Amino acid sequence: MSRLDMKKPFLPVRIAVLTVSDTRTPQTDRSGDILVARIATAGHEVAARAIVPDDAEQLAATLSGWIADPQVDVVISTGGTGVTGRDVTPEAFDRVIEKRIEGFGELFRMLSYQKIGTSTIQSRALAGVAGGTYLFALPGSTGAVKDGWDDILVWQLDSRHVPCNFVELMPRLREHLPPGHAD
Repeated sequence: MSRLDMKKPFLPVRIAVLTVSDTRTPQTDRSGDILVARIATAGHEVAARAIVPDDAEQLAATLSGWIADPQVDVVISTGGTGVTGRDVTPEAFDRVIEKRIEGFGELFRMLSYQKIGTSTIQSRALAGVAGGTYLFALPGSTGAVKDGWDDILVWQLDSRHVPCNFVELMPRLREHLPPGHAD
């Protein structure tokens, strides 16, 4: 159950949107468009947006660039989480993630099961943290993007969500980094 404590301040976060696809273009990226619209409606800032082909090296390079960018707090990707030969998003995320957030994929599949049944097992949705930046990988369908945002991320990226949320942990995500590390 999700609830907000309206006495707490809302703290907007800067979110980069990454569409992983060999075929989508800025004109046909419906999942990315849905995510961008929901981010703005929730009061957050879209810090960057890109479409990258299903190539683990390019994906990891894009993620690394955003992780190093102090203007990006969160990266949400859409696409490439399936099990086919071209689906390499989880592998690219594994190259950069320092800590996995195991419950994200589990919760996503549980919620998705209620809508699409056992087909949810084909999703390798995942989340983690790297360099103080949250990373979330959602499947590429519009339904999956809506489910991931509406049922999980809109709540966990809201500083007013109780009893806890990802935003309140942001100041502590870089505790392990050496002094003087670029922010």
